[in-house]
Amino acid sequence: MDTSFSNHLPDPAVAGIGLRSDHYRAFAEMQPAVGFIEVHSENYFGDGGQPLAWLIRFRLDHAVSLHGVGLSLGSADGLDPRHLDKLERLVRRIEPALVSDHLCWGRIAGTHLNDLLPLPFTDEALAVVCRHVDLVQTRLKRRFLVENVSSYLAWQESSMAEAEFVAEVARRTGCGLLVDVNNIHVNAVNHGLDARAFLAALPTEAVLEIHLAGFSEYSNTETNAAPLLIDTHGAPVADDVWALYAEALARFGPVPTLIEWDTDIPALPVLLAEAATATRHLERHAARRVAA
Repeated sequence: MDTSFSNHLPDPAVAGIGLRSDHYRAFAEMQPAVGFIEVHSENYFGDGGQPLAWLIRFRLDHAVSLHGVGLSLGSADGLDPRHLDKLERLVRRIEPALVSDHLCWGRIAGTHLNDLLPLPFTDEALAVVCRHVDLVQTRLKRRFLVENVSSYLAWQESSMAEAEFVAEVARRTGCGLLVDVNNIHVNAVNHGLDARAFLAALPTEAVLEIHLAGFSEYSNTETNAAPLLIDTHGAPVADDVWALYAEALARFGPVPTLIEWDTDIPALPVLLAEAATATRHLERHAARRVAA
C-alpha cells in the first residue's frame, strides 16, 4: 500500500462529480464540497506518473469511486487477466469506496474495441456476465457494481427485457447496480421503451450509485425519422432526465449520485453547478420523506 487513507464513504446527500484531468488543478485549488469523486480506472493503471499522484492526493480527503470501461464483462473470450491484475492493484492502492464497470462487451480475439457494445439479453449472455462478475468480486474481495449502458440497436436474439437482464445479474451474483438514469432515458427514446417500467423492475436493495449525464440529439431531415439520442456525456443533464432522476430517488431512496461530463468538458464551476442541481433533488426527496 502506497498511502494510508481515511475510510471516506460517499455522502448520499451530496452529489459527486466525475473528475477528469482538465480539472485537477482547479479542483485542488477550489476544494469544493462534493459527495465523492469518480475516475476512470484505466487512466490510473500505471505504476506512477502525475495522474496517479493526483488521485492519491485527492483520495486523502475524498471518497473515490473507480469506474472502469474496459473489463468487457460480456465478452465470450473471458476476462483479460492483465486488465484484472491492474484493476486489483489499483483497488489495493486507492482503497476506493466503490468499484464498477459496464454491462457490455468490447473485447474479441484479444482485441479491445474501445467501445461499450450492447449485449443480447439471452440466457447464454447472462451466464457469461454472471460468471465474470463472480470472478471480479472474488478477485477484488468486495462487492462490485455493474452499470446499464446506452444502445443504438437491439439484438433479435434477445429473449428478455434489458431491465430483467440487469436485475437477474444482481440477483445471481449479489453485485450492486450503478443505475445510469441518462442511459435509461436514451434507450427508452431510441427503442420506444418505458423508462419508468425499467426503474420499477430493478431490485431497490442492489442500487448503490446513480449516474447523470447529458446526451446529444441527431435528426435526419432526409428520412424524417425520429430523432436519435446519443449518450455523449457532453452536455447538461436534460429536463426529462432530471424528471426521471426524481422518480429514481422516489423508488431507491438517497443513493450516491454522480454527474458525468466527458466530452466538450466545461470549466469546473459548470460541472459543480450540475452537481448542485442533483443535490437539490436529493434535498427535496429528503424533505418529502420527512413530511410523509
